[in-house]
Amino acid sequence: MAGQTDTLIAAILQWIDIGRLNPGDPIDESLIAAEFGTSRTPIREAILKLEAMGLIRRHPRKGASLFRPSLEEFLAILEVHSRLEGQAAGLAARRLSKAGAAALEDIVARCEAHASQKGDADPDGYYQLNLKFHETVAIAAGNPFLTEMIKTNARKLLAYYRARYRYAGAIALSAAEHRHLANLMFDRDSTGAEALMQRHVSFDQITAMDLLAALS
Repeated sequence: MAGQTDTLIAAILQWIDIGRLNPGDPIDESLIAAEFGTSRTPIREAILKLEAMGLIRRHPRKGASLFRPSLEEFLAILEVHSRLEGQAAGLAARRLSKAGAAALEDIVARCEAHASQKGDADPDGYYQLNLKFHETVAIAAGNPFLTEMIKTNARKLLAYYRARYRYAGAIALSAAEHRHLANLMFDRDSTGAEALMQRHVSFDQITAMDLLAALS
């Protein structure tokens, strides 16, 4: 049973990452049971664990849905998330290995190529590159507990980051900031990398309100 529950959790997390599930979407137990050929018990165990992580909300007599933050919740989560991402960038600047530097250069170059070749087109494709960039930085930080905290918090905001790349010029700006961040990490500038990463992942309140409205 534990194995089935873990499989379901991994599947739901992947659905969040790729945008198959978005904030407020219902968690359809019947659909999941049919897709995975499982009973309701491991599904409900998975929902409970994801609820404990803050990714799912259960509603009395209405089932469960993917977490959709209010503006206040969004800004509070973002405040924490920006600090976690900043800490990861600062640690990565201090601890970056040759392999880590090569991986970082590769993903930054892929982000730049996408921005140069496609412009504002294919925002979902760029978004997946963006996820890989942040994952590469988190791994380079060398702290698996920090990496897991970043992933959990990020999944509460992923749909909104994805939506941001639909704005004109957002992809080019993101790719340019990725290059600047990488250069700071290559130069071992921990303070600069931490500060820029915090700004890079943040939204102002007006943008947050626009994104929340767009996905409501």
